[in-house]
Amino acid sequence: MADRLNIGIVGYKFMGKAHSNAYHKVSRFFDLPSSPVLKAACGRHVDAVGEFAKKWGWQEIEASWEAMLDRDDIDIIDIASPTNTHKDIAVEAARAGKHVLCEKPMALSAAEAREMYSAVKQAGVKHVVGFNYRRVPAIRYAKQLIDEGKLGRIFHWRGAYLQDWIVDPAFPLTWHLRKESAGYGPHGDLNSHSVDLARFLIGEIKTVQCTMAHFIRERSLPDEATETAFEAGVGEGKGPVTVDDASFMVAEFENGALGSFEASRFASGRKNYNCFEIYGSKGSLCFNLERMNELEFFSREDDPGSQGFKTIMVTESTHPYISSWWPPGHTIGYEHTFIHQAADFFKAIHDDDTIEPNFYDGLRCMEVLDAAALSAKEGIRVNVPASER
Repeated sequence: MADRLNIGIVGYKFMGKAHSNAYHKVSRFFDLPSSPVLKAACGRHVDAVGEFAKKWGWQEIEASWEAMLDRDDIDIIDIASPTNTHKDIAVEAARAGKHVLCEKPMALSAAEAREMYSAVKQAGVKHVVGFNYRRVPAIRYAKQLIDEGKLGRIFHWRGAYLQDWIVDPAFPLTWHLRKESAGYGPHGDLNSHSVDLARFLIGEIKTVQCTMAHFIRERSLPDEATETAFEAGVGEGKGPVTVDDASFMVAEFENGALGSFEASRFASGRKNYNCFEIYGSKGSLCFNLERMNELEFFSREDDPGSQGFKTIMVTESTHPYISSWWPPGHTIGYEHTFIHQAADFFKAIHDDDTIEPNFYDGLRCMEVLDAAALSAKEGIRVNVPASER
């Protein structure tokens, strides 16, 4: 395996910046057998992607992702573009023998995700989905406590992912609010993270029941040249909002636990409130991304007189990933999850090893989301289909 991995990225807005930052820093903090090279960036607007490449250190730009796939000097394709582009790029990248990192939600539907998973399996390339929150040290430590039996039998999962960036009806109709480009609203964008964390920590989901809401039916069209995830200029005309504004889902896990999932972009005051609570026969865990270096833990095995939730600062070198960072008590942030993701991905490529969450995990997540959407449409409980690895 070469000591350098050349990366081509598609997309240059929010996730493009997050991934670029990770590639610049990962080798400085993690001992990697292969170092990343920011080889080429691709996007719809040539001038804008040129500015992005200059600012973030990408050596070259390409006007189309097809041209980037034809290059022999690209090892990894990083898909950080809108959801409706994921399937075609991932499938063709796999056929071209490129390793693939794809942002979430993985696809517009489980059918698309299944095609993507089949392509990477057949090609034998490494693949990962950008569920970066699995790589928060506190969440990794939560997984460790669960695997060690500290919570006993799991009874409940309560998850919520809340934001407020489209509460204002004057916010324009960006691609995130259109079914043809996003697939779902917060049900896919936010619940995809929650579903993946629930699968990671609790297990597979068996059945779902869901209801969705649409609070604003029409918005002004955006100025596409300035469109980003959380801010965009307003263009001319109006168009219909064709995705959900909020989603409430209840689930039954295969192990018998019950779960609830709340996703909304209409929660005023909540900027990136990704939280969960897990309750078991021996103990409980609570996590809130807005306090991401902390994990609350309750143990029924503590002395009854001093029982209570304790807050663990997950900054000791014994905690996952933290040994590569700062002394205890010096916290890390959101951007570090992408650095952890890059480190794990490059190691998997070098060692010819599997990595999770991969395209199978992305597919399983889409199967849950699709089943929930069907439940909301039909008003019934829906069994979640299970694809084979």
